[in-house]
Amino acid sequence: MSLKCTFSKVLIANRGEIAVRVIRTAKSLGFKTVAVYSEADENAPHVIAADEAVCIGGAAVGDSYLAIHKIIDAAKLTGADAIHPGYGFLSENADFAHVCEKASIEFIGPPAEAITLMGSKRLSKIAMIKAEVPCIPGYEGEAQDEATLIDEAKRIGFPIMIKASAGGGGRGMRLVHQASELSEQIKTARSEAENAFGSGELILEKAVIQPRHIEIQVFADKHGNVVYLGERDCSIQRRHQKVVEEAPSPFVDDELRARMGKAACQAAKSCNYVGAGTVEFLVDADKNFYFLEMNTRLQVEHPVTELVTGTDLVAWQLNVASGAELPLTQEQITISGHAIEVRLYAEDPRQNFMPQTGPIKRWEPAQGDGIRIDSGISTGQTITPHYDPMLAKVIAYGSNREEARRRLVRAIEDSTLLGVTVNSEFLSNIIQHDRFIEGEATTAFIEEDFGQDASMTVNPPDNLATALTGILLYNRRHVDAGYSQVLNGWQNSNPTPWPYELRCGESVLEIALEQAGNNFVVTEDKGPDQPPVTVELSVIQQTEDQLVFIYNGVRQRCNYLTGGDDIYLKIGSGYHHYTDLTHEEAVSEDAAGSGKIIASMDGAIIDVLAEIGDRVVKGQSLVVLEAMKMEHPLKSDVCGTVESIQVQAGSQVKIRQLLVTITPDGEQDH
Repeated sequence: MSLKCTFSKVLIANRGEIAVRVIRTAKSLGFKTVAVYSEADENAPHVIAADEAVCIGGAAVGDSYLAIHKIIDAAKLTGADAIHPGYGFLSENADFAHVCEKASIEFIGPPAEAITLMGSKRLSKIAMIKAEVPCIPGYEGEAQDEATLIDEAKRIGFPIMIKASAGGGGRGMRLVHQASELSEQIKTARSEAENAFGSGELILEKAVIQPRHIEIQVFADKHGNVVYLGERDCSIQRRHQKVVEEAPSPFVDDELRARMGKAACQAAKSCNYVGAGTVEFLVDADKNFYFLEMNTRLQVEHPVTELVTGTDLVAWQLNVASGAELPLTQEQITISGHAIEVRLYAEDPRQNFMPQTGPIKRWEPAQGDGIRIDSGISTGQTITPHYDPMLAKVIAYGSNREEARRRLVRAIEDSTLLGVTVNSEFLSNIIQHDRFIEGEATTAFIEEDFGQDASMTVNPPDNLATALTGILLYNRRHVDAGYSQVLNGWQNSNPTPWPYELRCGESVLEIALEQAGNNFVVTEDKGPDQPPVTVELSVIQQTEDQLVFIYNGVRQRCNYLTGGDDIYLKIGSGYHHYTDLTHEEAVSEDAAGSGKIIASMDGAIIDVLAEIGDRVVKGQSLVVLEAMKMEHPLKSDVCGTVESIQVQAGSQVKIRQLLVTITPDGEQDH
C-alpha cells in the first residue's frame, strides 16, 4: 500500500459521538487532533478527548459548527492541515470543501464537485441514469411550474412521491395517492423545501410501496480504485429517519448483493468519487432495486459495516486522504457474522417523540462480548436544545443475526442513562417484535406493525415503579445504616402506614407504605371510583445506585438515582421519573388544567400567538417553542382569558419556565 503523507494534524469539524469516534482512530494512527466546540459544549467529551480544542462561538450552530470561516481560522490557529467533517453539519457542504482546498487544508471527503452533484436529487438522478444505475421512473426535468409537474405525475401514474431535490430527512417529501391531492401537495412540498434548504426545486418518482431501504457502503481512493463493503438494511424508519440498521440485510442474497454493489461502484466512478460514501437504494419485494441517493460522507450507521468486515472505515478515510491506495481489493473483502445498531435519542416516544433536554445525571454504557457503544456524552453533561437529540449508538455483533439481536437487547437494557428521557424501551421493543425477529420489516413497519406499541402510548404510572419509589423515599428517611448493607434482619418496623404524594408525568399519586423487616406493602389510592392497588415485595439489598428485591417470587434489580425531590428508576429497558410532592405546600403550577403554560424543554420562542386579554379555548396553540431543529406548539389547558405573557419571539427559555398565565372561565369574578 503506497502512502504519501500530506498532513499530520486533523481538526474534527463536528461534535458528539462522531467527533469522539474520529479522534480515537486518528490518535491511534499517530495524528494530532484538534476539536472545535461551541460555548454550550465547553466540557463535552469530544473536547476532552482531543489534543487541542478551540471555542468557535455561541451555542447556535450558525455561530459555531456551521461557521466555515471560524473553523478554518481554528485550523490555521492550531496548525491543523486536514479537516474531518464527520456527518451532518458541513460534511456535505461543497462550499466548505472548496474553502478547505483554497486554504491548502486536506478535506477528508470527496471532491466538492461530487458533493454538489450528489446533493441534488434531480442532477444526481440524471447522472445515475447516464451511468446505467437503475433508477425509479419519474420526472427530474428543469421545468418546475405546477402544470408541468401535474402532467408528469399523471404520466408516471399514482401513487407518486414528491421530493425536494436538495432535501433530506423527509423534509419536502410527500406521498400522493390521487390526482385531486396533487396541486396542494406540490405547494406544501415546495414551501417546506424552500424553508428547509433554500431551494423549491422538486422531482417526482413513482412510489415504491413497502420497500426495503438498502444501502451499499462504497470506498474509493485517489488512484481510481473503487470497492463496496456489503450492504446495510435501514428499512425500519420513522418519518424517513433511520431507527435500526443492520449488516448484512436479512433480505439480500449473494446475487442481489453483487448486482447492487456493482451499481454502487458505477455511481461512485461516475462522479470521480474519493473516500467513504453510501449509495442508497429502494428494493421491492421482487428484488428490483432503484437508486435513491448518494450520501457523500461517513454514515451514522458505519459501525455495523466495520464489525462484519473487520475494518476501520475512519482509518481508511484518513489513509486514503493521505494518498494511500485502498487496503483491500474487492476479492479480499468478506462479510462475517451479523451486526445491528440502534440510535439512543433524548426524546419521549410517548409524547410524539418530543426532544428532551436537561442534565445527564448518570451514564453507564453496557459492556460485554459483541457490544459496542459509540457515544459523545458523559455524566454531568447537560443536553441542550441546540443540537440533534441523538446521544449514542448501541451496536451488537454476533456470529449470526439472532445472536446479535439478543446481545443488542441486553446492551440496551444494561446501559443506564438517568436524568433525561430516552427512547430505550421503544428501541428494545422494536428488536423484540416478531416481524423484526423474522427479518421481514419494511419501511412501513413502524406505521403498520408497531404503531400501537406500549412504548409509544401514554400509560398510567407503573405500579411496581411507584412502589419502589415509595420504598426508596422511606429508606432515605428511616435507614441510617450504610447503603451497602443487606437489609435482611432490619429491626425497625412501621405499624402505621407512611403516606407519600408523588408526581409521575401528569399524574399525581397518593400511596401509603407499611414496612416490617425487609417486607413492604405499598398501597396506591386510585380514588373513590376505583379499588386501591397493592404491591407487596421484599427488599434484599440496597446500594447507593441499585435496589435488589423479590416481587411475585422473582428476584430482580433496578438502578436508581435520587436527588432532592426527584427519583429516577430503570427497570429493564423502561425508565421512570417521580417527584416527591409530600411536603409541598402549594399545588404545582403546571398541574393539569391550571392555566399555567410552561416550557416543555429548553429552547427559543419563535412565535407568540396570543395577547393579554384574549379569550382562548382549551387546546388552542399559544406559543411556539423551537428546540433540537423542531417546532413545538404549546397549548392552553383551559378555556379562559390570557392574564399575562412572560415571553416574546426570540426569548430563550428553560424547561418548566412559566410562559403564559390564563384565568380559567368562572374565576374572573373571584
